[in-house]
Amino acid sequence: MALDSSLYSSMIWFSHVAQHGGFTKAADHLGVTRAALSQHVKSLEEQLGVRLLNRTTRSMSLTEEGQKLMDVLTPSFDSIERVVTELREAHDEPSGMIRINTSRVAANLLLIPVLDQFLEKFPKVRVEVSINDGFSSIISDGMDAGIRLGESLDEGMVAIPISPAITPTIAASPSYLDIYGYPNTPEDLVDHNCLAYRFSSSGAIDRWKFQHSSDRERTLEFEPVGNAIFNDDENMIKAALNGVGLMKHLDLCIEPHLNEGRLVKVLEDWCQSFPGFYLYVSSRENMPAKIRALIDFLLEQRGQFSKL
Repeated sequence: MALDSSLYSSMIWFSHVAQHGGFTKAADHLGVTRAALSQHVKSLEEQLGVRLLNRTTRSMSLTEEGQKLMDVLTPSFDSIERVVTELREAHDEPSGMIRINTSRVAANLLLIPVLDQFLEKFPKVRVEVSINDGFSSIISDGMDAGIRLGESLDEGMVAIPISPAITPTIAASPSYLDIYGYPNTPEDLVDHNCLAYRFSSSGAIDRWKFQHSSDRERTLEFEPVGNAIFNDDENMIKAALNGVGLMKHLDLCIEPHLNEGRLVKVLEDWCQSFPGFYLYVSSRENMPAKIRALIDFLLEQRGQFSKL
């Protein structure tokens, strides 16, 4: 049975009277009149049907029933006060759990490599990383933040860019290209072994989309056909490095291999950049310090990316 809401405020007044040993001291502490305080306690006694205080003109003491109520109220109010203090501190100092939903690529590229630095900088913070390559609602999934490409964001989210622009890149090993040659147009891909990526969440094959740099209306879409399909990008990269076939991936993810010549770009005129990854949250209002800290930290890391 639900309690009358007025009981809660009356119990607060009563607890102050009991703690201060009288109405006058309690009223002074609360900044209310003695008469108002007395009326609240009287109302509580009437609603409960018991006497909580023994009163004389010179003294006051708890009845057995009053002591029984205080034995429950004191630890309860102490717990509430402790939680309120923790919540206020959480707004000022980064602490507590951050639950982050992210795609595997974003986690491997932007989060995991710098996670140790973040946790060392904010030792009171804990992080739970949930990997999901499909569409995910951070609100319904009980998450604090997400990391996704701009095209995959929840509607109405507050999104902060945390990576530079990225380019979907078609690449292969020099050994593969020495044997099979370079494709000059997307149509040439039908004569090549194209490594496919299957999304674990939906089971769909990632289609290769092309747009020419000199004519943005020239677009093509191609479903890769080859002798290998992967649902893990790291193994797909290894296969491409070993000369199995052409692969498509984000340039930032294979940049070391490109820089050192282990992979070579093809069809560069057909591969156009687009905005990169975003950290997104549900609202800017009353944002906890731990989320503000994560945003600021990842923005700093974005600056490091820009220097590469």
